[in-house]
Amino acid sequence: MFALDLKRFLADPLKVINPIVFLFLAVMVFALVVPGQGLKDYGGAVLWVVVLLTTVLSLDDLYRKGFDDGTLEQVLIHAPVPFWAVLRQLIFHWLQTGFLIVCLSPVLGSLMGVPVETLPTLALALLLGTPSLTLIGAMGSALTVGFSRGGVLLALIVLPLFVPVLIFGAGAVSEHIIGAAVSAQLSWLLFISMVALTVGPFATLAGLKISMQLH
Repeated sequence: MFALDLKRFLADPLKVINPIVFLFLAVMVFALVVPGQGLKDYGGAVLWVVVLLTTVLSLDDLYRKGFDDGTLEQVLIHAPVPFWAVLRQLIFHWLQTGFLIVCLSPVLGSLMGVPVETLPTLALALLLGTPSLTLIGAMGSALTVGFSRGGVLLALIVLPLFVPVLIFGAGAVSEHIIGAAVSAQLSWLLFISMVALTVGPFATLAGLKISMQLH
């Protein structure tokens, strides 16, 4: 149930706060060191890179606590439909990372020099693209949860898979700034998220079972 996931979040809010703090610190560093015109030209792309890194940072703890204390194994064994348990957790993870980033995108975009008229496109691109980051990243998190230092391995697995999302997300912002159509980039972001939604939960569940067997 979402109520149980919310209870777990309230018990450990740093799992959400830490990535968001990292996001704002990274954005502030770029905003301070990059000249104004450079931010206008590349701010959207840099923001997407920071969002990708923030997502990776949040994914390392997605299943680790449940894996270490045994609750994850109990869920996989006793849940009537383990698939729904996995999907529910992925939805909640996106709400506390991707959706939160979408809500903060006007502030983040302004700090990165994104023109005001492009901020709605930035928010829409993040709304369409961040679900795929959670879904793809969860597959890597499931496979690496059994490793004591799985963070680096997780990054090596998922960052190359994030590249198409980065290309189309940053492309949507850049194309809008120069006045070009962005429907193609947004359509690709939606397509990637739909494919990830179709495959991701099943692959994540399989990855968790493999990690449990290897543990």
